[in-house]
Amino acid sequence: MVSDASDSATNSCLWQHSHAVAVLAESTIPRHLDDMATIIDTKPKHRHPEKRNRPDTPLLRKPDWIRVKAPTSKGYAATREIVKSKGLVTVCEEAGCPNIGECWDKKHATMMIMGDTCTRACSFCNVITGKPQPLDLDEPRRVGLAVAEMGLEHVVITSVDRDDLEDGGAMHFVNTINAIRESSLGTTIEILTPDFLRKDGWEAKVIDAKPDVFNHNLETVPRLYLNIRPGARYFHSLRLLEKVKDRDPSQFTKSGLMVGLGETKEEVMQVMDDMRSAGIDFLTIGQYLQPTRKHAAVDRYVTPEEFAAYEEIARAKGFLMVSASPLTRSSYHAGEDFAQLRAARAAQITA
Repeated sequence: MVSDASDSATNSCLWQHSHAVAVLAESTIPRHLDDMATIIDTKPKHRHPEKRNRPDTPLLRKPDWIRVKAPTSKGYAATREIVKSKGLVTVCEEAGCPNIGECWDKKHATMMIMGDTCTRACSFCNVITGKPQPLDLDEPRRVGLAVAEMGLEHVVITSVDRDDLEDGGAMHFVNTINAIRESSLGTTIEILTPDFLRKDGWEAKVIDAKPDVFNHNLETVPRLYLNIRPGARYFHSLRLLEKVKDRDPSQFTKSGLMVGLGETKEEVMQVMDDMRSAGIDFLTIGQYLQPTRKHAAVDRYVTPEEFAAYEEIARAKGFLMVSASPLTRSSYHAGEDFAQLRAARAAQITA
């Protein structure tokens, strides 16, 4: 998944039923039934088969500043009904975001396009890993209708990684952006994309669709990539965001980091410098939360005071907008933050 980020925060692993037909092993089938007998395999399928045989990692007790209430509001239920009625997937649910109750109560939902199954196997992410289904070509239209029905002023669209597709899903992003503009003309659009690694320039199509915010998360410091984000390349991700500015300087660019994975303060500050060199406007920093004991362990819980210090440092380095707190996620308060981001640019121009 396109990491949201970032954004994997549940502490229980979900399971789904497989509908595959499995042929019985030859040793268990009577000779006269050989080549005939089949059974329906109803065993639950693990969300992360590549992690299943890993040793359990330790779980740290969450501090008080991390705890959130279970979602129970009428607004939450109404948002869930709209999402489900349109047959859509949200990263809020798939990644187990801790802010789902607050955001959905305000009808803020981050749509996850191109299915619920990711071709990457990042050690921090709770999105299902495996072989994805073919693209649903009607999905962009349904996303546009859902945005209009919710009356969203600002929407965030993310996706799983689709390394199986020639364009990495670039044109599906383009079609979704266009569908939203047709259904809800006044809505500003923020996208959180995959890295389009080895996709030969297809990212240019997405840039040319002119989303209001182009977000791609670096997720962690370069030293931890092999363990945390093994399918990605730090400098490729950084270059993707730089390409957005090269091709369309008017687009806002955004990226996020998780902390609490074993990084040092100096490494985080170096990433900030790399981001500013690439022209990134908006930085988010949030606490990594371990989805299951098969995922990367939390090294420590970063205190609210440390997050405040990171925000102060980042602003001093020239970011137009910084959001840093334990529960910050890529799309958390995205609408309000976009308004502040736009105001900060206007103030910079007139200064």
